[in-house]
Amino acid sequence: MSDIITITLNPALDKSTHVAQVMPEKKLRCTEPIFEPGGGGINVSRALRKLGSKSCAWILVGGPAGERICSMLQQEGVDFREMKTKNWTRENLMVKEDNSGNQFRFGMPGPEIYEEEWRRCLEDLEKLPAEKVPKYVVASGSLPPGVPDDFYAQLAAIAVRKNFRLIVDTSGPALLKAAGKGVFLLKPNVGELAALAGKEKISAMEQEEIAQQVLREGKCQVLVVSLGPRGAMLASKEGTVYITPPTVPQQSAVGAGDSMVAGMVVSLMRGDSLEQMARYGVAAGTAATMTPGSELCRKEDTEKIYQWLQEHKSQS
Repeated sequence: MSDIITITLNPALDKSTHVAQVMPEKKLRCTEPIFEPGGGGINVSRALRKLGSKSCAWILVGGPAGERICSMLQQEGVDFREMKTKNWTRENLMVKEDNSGNQFRFGMPGPEIYEEEWRRCLEDLEKLPAEKVPKYVVASGSLPPGVPDDFYAQLAAIAVRKNFRLIVDTSGPALLKAAGKGVFLLKPNVGELAALAGKEKISAMEQEEIAQQVLREGKCQVLVVSLGPRGAMLASKEGTVYITPPTVPQQSAVGAGDSMVAGMVVSLMRGDSLEQMARYGVAAGTAATMTPGSELCRKEDTEKIYQWLQEHKSQS
């Protein structure tokens, strides 16, 4: 069993294409589509593979799209554990408009997941013998219909019992219910940070104090707040640090968040400090923006950006 497990309950077969211009009521001639396996945890595992680290992606999949996801993961050399669902896995569509450079992302709803299907994921994790318990479990992405909002909270309870570190990257009720249940690291954006503190919105001047409040309330041990192009804010019991990336030629922000999580896990597995972890995560996330479409980070770009961040850490 791998030291890193990622969990994806709502995977997707991602289809991307180009068109000259998006116009209503016209037949739009698209380029040949590119298909990729998608979904939070799946993308984290794929990014981990690109960064030279191994993981096992636990995925709930069904139907032709699910079969194709498994086939593509196999081709990429990503280890996975397939858990069959009766209903078919969703497909998403991304269209890039060449005239403007705009991206149009169409996310489809996930299929209905039955209780025995989602519960199997928890039960299999609970049954792992001590020698096969991972060091890190990454639970990432949305919850499909049929999966209760407290799924990640139930996962956190298992993390406490089995003594592994749980990283959660999600939003909405699933995030709020997981907080405080034994999560090691949360990666919210500013809006999600506000929700964790019970506020509708917060200003940039408040976010450090709000982050420390969330930590004092025991909602997690470490917070890495995503700030988009401005990088991230790391908050821990040691204080707060901002990681600001260099300006890079950007092509697409798709997959940046998942790449960032993968970078952080790679760094944690190396035994790096929390600051180094956040820097490597920001480096991987920034590297993902340099790639086209839904392509994830590349290791060489990640390493260059990380080196820059290390050299400029006093300014970040």
